[in-house]
Amino acid sequence: MQVLPTHNGANTKECPPLGKLIVLTGPSGVGKGTLMNEILRRYPELHYSVSATTRSPRPGEINGKNYNFISRGQFEKLVTQGEFLEWAEFAGNCYGTLRAAVLNHVQAGQLVVLEIELAGARQIRHTFPSTLSIFILPPSFAELEKRIRGRGQDAEKDISRRLQRAEEEIAAANEFDVKIINDDFEQAVKEIEKAIFE
Repeated sequence: MQVLPTHNGANTKECPPLGKLIVLTGPSGVGKGTLMNEILRRYPELHYSVSATTRSPRPGEINGKNYNFISRGQFEKLVTQGEFLEWAEFAGNCYGTLRAAVLNHVQAGQLVVLEIELAGARQIRHTFPSTLSIFILPPSFAELEKRIRGRGQDAEKDISRRLQRAEEEIAAANEFDVKIINDDFEQAVKEIEKAIFE
């Protein structure tokens, strides 16, 4: 089994001596994708591991950049072959992180960031306890519901399911190394920077 190095103060954004796996998670609608995009814009040296998913692309999403969009059959084949570091089913779609892509970059000394669902984040923490795990929280549950409804992408039954799941996910926040409330966007970005680089 590949053992990832533990996080320590020697890791800096200029020259990380060892690779590091960083997981960003939180409930649907909390803004983790937007935060991740900003972190990657500011720090292009970070390696973002693109997850595979069986869901359809949302408007503006690009295959290979936002996700690797694949069929359920392809996904199930990769699961059977043990190709995923983690995978989970969420809202009727499967999501997963390909093992080889992540481990190759970590072994090459890179900081690798993943933005994944709670179930996947738990799997990675179990497999690689040295992973730095960051949980993004909404300012309130009411604000989270407003954000999910504001997307205008989901049917009412899907919204209800997402909200029920969000309650369960928020209850798991204490399992993670760092908790950040996404109330003020710039402040949340600064807290993620601090968690990764200090």
